[in-house]
Amino acid sequence: MEAAKSVTPDAVSLILANPSPDSAADLPELVVQVVDLKPIGTRFTCMATDGKTKIKAMLPTHFAPQVQAGNLQNLGLIRILSYTCNAVPGQTEKALIITKCEVVCQALDAEIKSGVKEEEEPAIVLKPKDEDEVVSKPATAPPVVLKPKQEVKSANQIVNEQRGNAAPAARLAMTRRVYPLISLNPYQGNWVIKVRVTSKGNLRTYRNARGEGCVFNVELTDEDGTQIQATMFNEAAKKFYPMFELGKVYYVSKGSLKIANKQFKTVRNDYEMTLNENAVVEEAEGETFIPQVQYNFVKIDQLGSYVNGRELVDIIGVVQSVSPSLSVRRKIDNESIPKRDIVVADDSGKTVTVSLWNDLATTTGQELLDMVETAPIIAIKSLKVSDFQGVSLSTIGKSSIEINPDMPEAHELRSWYDSEGKGTSMASIGAEMGARGGGSRSMYSERVFLSHITSDPTLGQDKAVFFNLYAFISHIKPDQTMWYRACKTCNKKVTEALGSGYWCEGCQKNDDECALRYIMVVKVSDPTGEAWLSVFNEHAERIIGCSADELDRIRKEEGDDVYHIKLKEATWVPHLFRVSVAQHEYMSEKRQRITVRNEVPVDCAAESRYLLEEIAKLTAC
Repeated sequence: MEAAKSVTPDAVSLILANPSPDSAADLPELVVQVVDLKPIGTRFTCMATDGKTKIKAMLPTHFAPQVQAGNLQNLGLIRILSYTCNAVPGQTEKALIITKCEVVCQALDAEIKSGVKEEEEPAIVLKPKDEDEVVSKPATAPPVVLKPKQEVKSANQIVNEQRGNAAPAARLAMTRRVYPLISLNPYQGNWVIKVRVTSKGNLRTYRNARGEGCVFNVELTDEDGTQIQATMFNEAAKKFYPMFELGKVYYVSKGSLKIANKQFKTVRNDYEMTLNENAVVEEAEGETFIPQVQYNFVKIDQLGSYVNGRELVDIIGVVQSVSPSLSVRRKIDNESIPKRDIVVADDSGKTVTVSLWNDLATTTGQELLDMVETAPIIAIKSLKVSDFQGVSLSTIGKSSIEINPDMPEAHELRSWYDSEGKGTSMASIGAEMGARGGGSRSMYSERVFLSHITSDPTLGQDKAVFFNLYAFISHIKPDQTMWYRACKTCNKKVTEALGSGYWCEGCQKNDDECALRYIMVVKVSDPTGEAWLSVFNEHAERIIGCSADELDRIRKEEGDDVYHIKLKEATWVPHLFRVSVAQHEYMSEKRQRITVRNEVPVDCAAESRYLLEEIAKLTAC
């Protein structure tokens, strides 16, 4: 084989001998052949071989277009320019993470094999016409080789013996071909898949017109990295909930597939799986394949388009701060659940608040609190995006967190943070979700007049609905309760303690000082009418122009006249409001409550563009 189209002898051994080279300039020539090339998410994995030894390898993300364009194919040659070797958890082998490479040859005709051959022992041959004599001599022609006599078994006997000695899951695997997830469709009947449980939801109860029931779902990943969501209801949920364990490998069969509901799906697969009580699920004991968790990272500055949507997001970022754990009482059942907020930043130069709930708040959250000074990098999968404080994220039952993950995105983020991010002043994406919005759910979508809300008393009867308003603040009552005393740690209401200080029920502690936080109502007006809106601290501070503590000081030290002037200065100023509309009961009477979820000043240029677009729509009719 030509030198230009050959591999570097013992290249894999050279790589393993130097798993983390200090400089790419010191690397020797490393040319390997790519075998078993296949996609995993947005990247490609393969076996890298030097003709004698193989190692599992991951090609860089930016190299994927080369493969997709056909510049590199299976059995092709690449020159490795930069790499690192990582240990695989639970295995003795290492994985080669290629961070930079180039194509040497698109594809060869066959896999390169080492030219070293073992010495062949002289063959035992049978002479013609002398069947009783057996001699040993070198073979000059293809000899008839005699082997020790063995018991001859039929293929059926061999298979039956193998099945009898195998574990139940192994027997299931032998019975039928194991299908890759990517090959499944709703029209297939008999299939068996081998998958790892990479996410497990909680067992939930529900109630509808047909009665009560329970449901839970899991995310299953095969060794190619393909994922699918499987859902189980009622008897199947009760049967399989204790059986499915996070991280374990299973053989699954007798399930059904259907087109995935895009509103509810949480993995990138066109289909979703349903398992009833007749499905077969058997643990594959001894299986060690560990598919990578498939992330679809969204930059923090791009989160606006996901606000209040059903699609979950994955993020990776540097932890900036971690709050203490606090207890929140859930309205639906009055149960107290732990919560902890963390602030995360990424190389888009923005930060976002992520609320950790339940076990993630107490376990992972505490771990992050202990190491926050080191600015750890975290990858979080399956986060819900809400419009609280503009934009914020929350974990759900299926969310998972990796601290300092070993992946290219984490290494790039660490390099950015250490070189420039650490000294950069970064703004919250929530505070900057202004008139420019973040996409389809910006302040210029779902725009309504006040009359649309006030004329329909049934709005928000079943669940809160959201709208955007362009309105003027016409009045702020000066004699209303403008604020409440809040704990400086968790912002919950405090009461005066016996003796001195303030008692916080949430933190279960006494503090010498407290903070004032706005909780007020304002009247707003537009061309169709007026309504009272409830406004909370962050938005009220922007409307009034000062904190509640400062407004309280003005009232006490400068008098009511200055206080009233300060409130009047905030009126007859146009604002864009994102509001929620819900029903609440007061004095046994249901009333409509309109709450400000976000507020930004009017950007005249953006507002003019919006009006021109609306006029164009009217004239096009």
